[in-house]
Amino acid sequence: FTDLCFSTVTMPNFLQNMQSQVSSIPYAGCLAQMYFFLFFGDVESLLLVAMAYDRYVAICFPLHYTRIMSPNLCVSMVLLSWALTTLCAMLHTLLLTRLSFCKNNVIPHFFCDLSALLKLACSDIHINELMIMIIGALVVILPFLLIIVSYAHIVSSILKVPSTRGIHKVFSTCGSHLSVVSLFYGSVIVLYLCPSSNNSTVKDTVMSMMYTVVTP
Repeated sequence: FTDLCFSTVTMPNFLQNMQSQVSSIPYAGCLAQMYFFLFFGDVESLLLVAMAYDRYVAICFPLHYTRIMSPNLCVSMVLLSWALTTLCAMLHTLLLTRLSFCKNNVIPHFFCDLSALLKLACSDIHINELMIMIIGALVVILPFLLIIVSYAHIVSSILKVPSTRGIHKVFSTCGSHLSVVSLFYGSVIVLYLCPSSNNSTVKDTVMSMMYTVVTP
């Protein structure tokens, strides 16, 4: 559901712009698109951590899986992810509304991305950039590190009792999840943590397509 909504936030408007050759969006619509994009993107990141923990329990503690991964725990992780990302997305949106945009602007992107909008602001954006770093560490860097720790434990558990069956179980259980993690975090890290001045618009568009369309 999160993946479906994540793509729906940007792609219908993008396809409509391609068909009509009129690429425009009102200010309120831009803010709404940015809010839901941040919300579902952050939810995606936190749910990938929950899925990594699920794989960790399934492989390292298979006999206790049903007791540990109870329905109450699963619902709690989902609700916590949605509540936390609601606050994060709302904070970014409210901070953006305090900025001034001095003239008609062309967004160098195919949707209202936060970083693209900040480049067009003509007022102080230091608070916005600070919150991007803080919230980014909370919903991107920390989840990515937790996923790495989970898979480190999984690999360690398999290596203690090496067997073809164990290796097959890891690939069958974790293959799809690892693919999504690699595409999602790989493109996000390249886009936001490895900025480049050359072809930045092209790179931003390609990397954004990777985690907004390909990953879902």
